[in-house]
Order: sequence, then C-alpha cells, then structure tokens
Amino acid sequence: MISSDVAIHRVRRDLTLGMLLKAALLGVVFVALFAKPSTRVPTLAGVVGVWFVLSLTSARSSRLAMDSPALIATGQFDEAERQIDQAMRAFSPFGPAKLRALHQLAMLRHAQQRWQDAAALCRALLSHRLAGNRALSKPSSLILAGSLLELNDLNGTYVALRELYSQQLSLEEVLNVLALQVDYEARIGAWQHMFAGAPTKVQLAELMPSEQAARLQGLLALAALKCGRADWADWLRRRAEILADVKTLTTARPMLSEIWKTEDQGLVNSVAAPAEAH
Repeated sequence: MISSDVAIHRVRRDLTLGMLLKAALLGVVFVALFAKPSTRVPTLAGVVGVWFVLSLTSARSSRLAMDSPALIATGQFDEAERQIDQAMRAFSPFGPAKLRALHQLAMLRHAQQRWQDAAALCRALLSHRLAGNRALSKPSSLILAGSLLELNDLNGTYVALRELYSQQLSLEEVLNVLALQVDYEARIGAWQHMFAGAPTKVQLAELMPSEQAARLQGLLALAALKCGRADWADWLRRRAEILADVKTLTTARPMLSEIWKTEDQGLVNSVAAPAEAH
C-alpha cells in the first residue's frame, strides 16, 4: 500500500526536478540562440528531441492510471492501487500528470474510508496552484470536506465547504456539496437552517444516488422532528426507507436512530391507547 507521506514526497520531488529540468532546457535554448549556426541547429534539435521524449514519458505516465477511477468505482481497489503506483513511479517533468495521480490516490483512499490519508493527500494537492485546473481543485476540495467530516473535524469541514461555495459548481458538485452541508449542519445541531428550503432540497435529492439521497432525507427528517414538524418528519422518513436499508443508514449515522425510535414509540402508543381506554 502506498503511504500518503511517501506519495506526497515523491510528487513534490518530481515537480521540483521537472521545474529544474525545464529551466535547464530553456537555458540551453537561450545559449544556443547566440551560438554559431553550426552549433545552434544541432543544439536546438537536441532540445526538441529531449522535449519530445519527456512528452511521451508524461503521456505514458498519464495512461498508466487512466482506468483507476473506473476501478475505484467498481471496488477493484488493489488493481487501482497498482496502476496509480506505476503512474507515480514513472518520471514526468509535467506537473498535471503527477498531480492527477495524487488526486486518484486521494479518491482511492476516500473510497477505502481511510479518511486521514485522503485528507492529507487533498491538502497536499490544494497547496499547489490548481486555480487553473478546476478538474482537480473542486473534486479535491469535495474529498477533503467529506474526509474531514468523517473525522469530525467540523472547523476544517466548514472551511472546505466555504471554499467550494466560492466557486462555480456543476450540478453534480452542487448535489455533493448539499449532501455534505446537511450532514455538517446535523453535526452542529443547526436544525432550523437544515430544514429551511426543505422542498428544494428534497427535489435535489431525487437526482442523487439512492444511498446519498436516503441519508439526506433521513437527516432532513431529523431536522423536521427537531423543528416540531412531525408531518414532514414522517413523510421524509418514509422516503428514506424506500431508498435504503434502515440499519445501514443508522449504522452510518447513529443520530438517525432517533426518527425510527420515534416511529416505534408512536406504534406502541397507538396499540396501548385502546387497551387503556377500554
């Protein structure tokens, strides 16, 4: 298994070596421009040749881990790790290829529920200049926010979510941020804020994968219960039950047990009341 510290060190080393190599090639080109014509042409040709070889190496490095997201999605973690490891070991002077491999490793650690490693990898990624690479910056911020939430680092989660809200998000990213936001607000007990805009949040939940939608609606049901809206709590609880197994939901988020305990108590009362009246 690739250590997160080793991976971060390896990427930083390769990025530094890549910058030095590119600076050296640029220096050779600059010197060649003032050299004699008999020397200039072969020197420039040599630089072009080296650059071409480096480009091929970088492309090969990128292809090594091309299938890793699909492997992660299907649970083939060992094969994904092998491909990512190969991509990280292959030298490339170009930053995006190395940063992409580091991001894929963060995806893998998140899928493996190795939250501390995933958070460390994402923080290392975001410490680089990714402003022009939104394909990495926003997904890395999402993984960071999710990992910190699982680690119960609420301050870190808030900062990561605030950073995401400052960016232009796609629909899929909006859905993921909403799920994290509701989960975060449940941790801090912001029930009124959670329940605000419930109809819109429920509509958005319909676009989410089943398990994510069930958790979101279960948390909204809990917020409704806390806000004294038993009608909404009952309706949302039933929607969550349709989408996912109750035991799975309450195991992942023990606080959700409260809405099913409330249901069980209601059933007991409805059975006991006629007997007492009789």
